[in-house]
Amino acid sequence: MTNGNTILQTSPLDGQNIDAQGLAAAPKAKKRWKPSQFNVQVTTEEGWLLLWNSYTGSMNSFRPAQRDAILDLISPAGISSEEKGIVSYLAGRGFIIPHETNELRTIQYEFGREHYRNDRLELILLASEDCNFRCTYCYEDFKRGTMRPDVRQGVKNLVKSRLDTLRELEIWWFGGEPLYGMRAIDDLAPFFHEVSVERGIKLTSNMTTNGYLLTKDVADRLLAWGVTDFQITVDGMPDDHDRHRSARDGSSTFQVIFDNLQAMSERTEEFSIVIRINFDRENSPGLERFLALVKETFKNDPRFTIAFHAVGKWGGPNDADLATCGVDEARETHAKLKAAAKMLGLKIVGDQGLVGGAGVEVCYAARPYNFIVGSSGDLMKCTIDLDMKDHNIVGKLGTDGTLDLNTDKMALWTEPAFERDTGCQSCHIMAACQGIHCPKIRIDSGERPCPSVRRTAKQKMVEQFERKQGEPILTAQTLRAKEDQNVNNGDKKQV
Repeated sequence: MTNGNTILQTSPLDGQNIDAQGLAAAPKAKKRWKPSQFNVQVTTEEGWLLLWNSYTGSMNSFRPAQRDAILDLISPAGISSEEKGIVSYLAGRGFIIPHETNELRTIQYEFGREHYRNDRLELILLASEDCNFRCTYCYEDFKRGTMRPDVRQGVKNLVKSRLDTLRELEIWWFGGEPLYGMRAIDDLAPFFHEVSVERGIKLTSNMTTNGYLLTKDVADRLLAWGVTDFQITVDGMPDDHDRHRSARDGSSTFQVIFDNLQAMSERTEEFSIVIRINFDRENSPGLERFLALVKETFKNDPRFTIAFHAVGKWGGPNDADLATCGVDEARETHAKLKAAAKMLGLKIVGDQGLVGGAGVEVCYAARPYNFIVGSSGDLMKCTIDLDMKDHNIVGKLGTDGTLDLNTDKMALWTEPAFERDTGCQSCHIMAACQGIHCPKIRIDSGERPCPSVRRTAKQKMVEQFERKQGEPILTAQTLRAKEDQNVNNGDKKQV
């Protein structure tokens, strides 16, 4: 007897033999495609077409003979084509997208997915707010010393409270001078290392230090606890450096720092050190000699990288007396120093090519999961403003690990600014910076805080292309050859 309710309990399609292979083999229909808003293109002097997408990070080079064909495929008019061959490849790299795609909506989704995650915690810990140096351009006021024991307990309890969901923990040791507060580091760093090993948490730990106290014993402990990335500032040869960065009693600091760097280079462990060079009109003439010393001392050790930064008037008491460069002068000096470092074969920060991806140009201060923890438990967002501007003090850390936050101040720093800025919404870099490359600029002046790559992308693309001229370049022609090879090998997938 047939149950009248059978059709409500099972699908009439159940049990039928659906030919999945036949469906997979059905011809693909033509689709409408349009170019991505996030494409950047430039043609070299030799006629090569270079494409970079700031959302996917993809960059490709196409020979002059293929340039017009590729330009047709990424024209604003769009194309109608099956998703195969070069069309499939361009789509996979993000250079063309389905015509119905709303890229603003895509970035809103990517923003939310990253911004409101609960499996990541970033803590910038002021191990000490005092410093053993008195640098001429420093903006800090050194009102407090080593992080208090109750604050350190609060940090531990905060991390413990997140262990069930935490997958990534990033610790930035900052100051003042963090090694001036070694008691706090001795207390907290082994704790972070232990819980990360026990719970399978990815721990990243780095330090911004003047390097004066980075002795062998200290380095032994830091490296054992997973503190493996350092930024250490040396502003040139001894006279130039010491004029910028004397000890608090006025004595020289260069030789101690450089000896510590040399001792680090003799170690076998994996670590990275960025040697930051702050330049102005006074020290820039002697910096090429310093670069030669770096070359001679570290002999192209890949663990050492150079970074150049123009001295700025950052809010310190000596701002009026600083020999800062003008905007154009700073740009020219930076280019000259970068060229000199390249001639010596030194690694330079930011010289490894363009980096793309959703949110890669977003400032740490804009993320809700990032906090500066002061030595007295103040919670802050920006390492320039610190506690000197009230709107940067967003809360207080309790000894039990609770965060007592001012929601209005938190919202000020973490708002999705691109959603109310139509200029951002039409920009080819919006995917990467999302209008919050530097929230401080927008808060202080109301101006749009564009990253430098918005201005320099095409130049960087050409530089990256020229560096790779000796390597195989993927073009439309090589794509077809690769596709033919895959077919001959029995691989039916599109490239």
